[in-house]
Amino acid sequence: MAFLGWFVHYFVIALILAAIAGLGLFAGKKLRERKDAKTAVENEAAK
Repeated sequence: MAFLGWFVHYFVIALILAAIAGLGLFAGKKLRERKDAKTAVENEAAK
């Protein structure tokens, strides 16, 4: 029974870490898109 408890414990931790990683990927993608848009506007203004 203890094995099942530890398995559930580690499974929950893995889910939490996966959620944090997903949020990091989402935030990084949004920040990169914002930077690319800003760079495109600056390059367009320089022409």
